[in-house]
Amino acid sequence: MKKEKFTIKELMRPNILKLVPYSSARSEYIDSDALLLDANEHYRDFVGNDGRNRYPDPQHTLLKKKIEEVLKLPAKKLAIGSGSDELIDLLFRIFCTPKKDKALLISPTYGAYEVFAAINDVAVSHCQLKGDFTIDLNKMEAVCSLVNNGTPESGMHKLLFICSPNNPSGNSFPLEQIEMMVNRFQGVVVVDEAYIDFSKKESAVKLLDKYDNLVVLRTLSKAWALADARVGIAISSDEIIKMIHNVKYPYNLSGISQQLAMATLDNYSEVQKHIELIVQQRERVASALKEFKFVDKVYPSEANFLLVRVLNDPVQLLQTLRDEKIIIRNRSNTRGCYQSVRISIGSVEDNNRLLDALKRIDRDYDGEK
Repeated sequence: MKKEKFTIKELMRPNILKLVPYSSARSEYIDSDALLLDANEHYRDFVGNDGRNRYPDPQHTLLKKKIEEVLKLPAKKLAIGSGSDELIDLLFRIFCTPKKDKALLISPTYGAYEVFAAINDVAVSHCQLKGDFTIDLNKMEAVCSLVNNGTPESGMHKLLFICSPNNPSGNSFPLEQIEMMVNRFQGVVVVDEAYIDFSKKESAVKLLDKYDNLVVLRTLSKAWALADARVGIAISSDEIIKMIHNVKYPYNLSGISQQLAMATLDNYSEVQKHIELIVQQRERVASALKEFKFVDKVYPSEANFLLVRVLNDPVQLLQTLRDEKIIIRNRSNTRGCYQSVRISIGSVEDNNRLLDALKRIDRDYDGEK
């Protein structure tokens, strides 16, 4: 008989459920036309006339409306973080009791999940992907059955992270497989869609109306070219979104970042044009890489990067490129990524420069493919 799922409140840490959130001045009153003498702010803006002397909107009201308008994500189901990293950390703090609860990762995956688990003193279990980075469904079924044995009182696997498209492998997981995991896992499933704009796969947002134990993460750092502003987005059930707002720092996203995000979202058509260009360049670079003698495999990608397994020493390859002031990432020490490097897709000119450098390396390679 299938075990009944725990409610979202049962999964939350008891102290978080009892938390009385801090009520900031700007959460109570935000009309800048009023005489604001409530938040101990300076009366003068020394750098212009943009309200930099005032605290930003802690509820990100205008930004959420803009996200709903452009990305078609419902404003009432959104929480905004200082990058997705803040939202990941908040989920650990909301659900996982230190030294007792655990998280489940599908490896290889984004390394920050394990880092934030360690920061919060939460143990991690791994379910290894196949050699081609697809999910072994039989293994995943077995792992879910194994890790679902705990209870909120005794300790359990509270969070399952699925990065799709996956970093560092670049592949997406079919929505039906993601739904299987959301359905089977007794805790909260976090689907990180940082690279979804570069993929044609369906978003897990489609599942939100069916499952209250699902969180979908987005970011404006990748396709929207706003890495410096640190704008992450969580889409989830009312209960989880409310708790993220309760636990986050009161003013976690500056007014400058909120304004930059809205301006970028207004540039939708230009962003889409460059997403198409990056996808075209991704395929062009992948085809070129496959012709090099020192390249063993170029993995299929639905992101803005390529994972490449090489036959020569990846450390030496990185150093040779670094000498030409070209920086790529060594992923050979990542679980399941032996002899692999990760290459971000740049502009046409960037990619030409990279490929020219790799051609010189290929000419000097004396091994066998």
